[in-house]
Amino acid sequence: MNEVGRFIVIVLDSFGVGYMKDVKEVRPADEGSNTAWHIIEQKPDMKLPTLTKLGLMNAIGTESNQLKFSPSANWGTANLGHQGADSFLGHQEIMGTTPPIPLNQPFSAMIDEVEEKLVKNGFQVRRVGEGNEPKILVVNECATVGDNLETDLGQVFNISACLDIMTFEEVVELGKSVREVVKVSRVIAFGGKEITLEHLLAARKVKENKFAGVDAPESGVYKKGYQVIHLGYGIDPEVQIPTILDHAEIPVTLVGKVADIVQTKSLAVFPGVDSDDLFDDLIGQVKKVEHGFFCLNIQETDLAGHAEDVDRYADRLEVSDKRIAELIPLLNEKDILIVTADHGNDPTIGHSQHTRERVPLLIYRKGLAEHKVGERENMSDTAATAAEYFGVAMPQHGTSYLQLL
Repeated sequence: MNEVGRFIVIVLDSFGVGYMKDVKEVRPADEGSNTAWHIIEQKPDMKLPTLTKLGLMNAIGTESNQLKFSPSANWGTANLGHQGADSFLGHQEIMGTTPPIPLNQPFSAMIDEVEEKLVKNGFQVRRVGEGNEPKILVVNECATVGDNLETDLGQVFNISACLDIMTFEEVVELGKSVREVVKVSRVIAFGGKEITLEHLLAARKVKENKFAGVDAPESGVYKKGYQVIHLGYGIDPEVQIPTILDHAEIPVTLVGKVADIVQTKSLAVFPGVDSDDLFDDLIGQVKKVEHGFFCLNIQETDLAGHAEDVDRYADRLEVSDKRIAELIPLLNEKDILIVTADHGNDPTIGHSQHTRERVPLLIYRKGLAEHKVGERENMSDTAATAAEYFGVAMPQHGTSYLQLL
């Protein structure tokens, strides 16, 4: 491909199209899940003309009375390469890396190593905790390090900081120091303004006499000036498509949750949650930039899945369908649009967690029809396709399907 334009990836967070073959062994609670189809079953009058034309029902593999296969669609599906069904790991995979399997452990199991590392790196550190209960670390009298108490225990360590005292750049360096010595899935480093160490310590909690951390919402850290970075285990941004494109001076735009969880030096970053606002950001940027990589995450679908709210999920799908219809006329023969997901979150399956499902690959390019990319083994294939499209170095993982288009 000699001429390139815009390569746009829209991630409808959690919009899976059927459980993976391995769920019986690895996630038996997900057996039978099919987020897209079960929502369509329960909302048969839902209007999704754009997604249907792009091949949604083709990807699901069945039709409803209202929504039919699209004979002209360019489509495929992708399996999850990462363990489980996780938004953070899913987006790292979409960007071209499949992280190694992390450890699950309390912060107390690593507190000695973390404390030693922080002291070596010049931080002032002390421990806080009563008697025999697990401890947290206080760093430079303005930040804490401990367990994340809001997610599954043992998966994430948190750094909570007072940004009136410590700059966010310093918080990031603190997070990176912790990340270097621990092997849990994520280290989340964040801070807010108008909070003090006293606020953080007042929200310190212990669970199961094994996990100790700061209850982030209770501490007030989210209320003003909140900034965050997610540092994943085994993730090297240098071999992911956004950073590869950064080095090639090709514009990168990240919109929505993807802007929070994918590390890049790109300037065009638009965090947020409201779906309409995020589509406004994406469409506005597409109108300005004729050449570059764009990735939008629509998080409200995932939030509806967690709430087991089929009505809300269907509403967010209809909004996304309408806004994708607004985007498509802005694209030309050089541009490629891919609508996909990062896992499932079936609101009908009987639990509120993510579901391990294949994801759709719905592909639009002006003038292109009836092209199939098959069932891909890994979501990183989209990053590899973007790399071939722009003629840059390949990401760590993935096999391009550009030649099939």
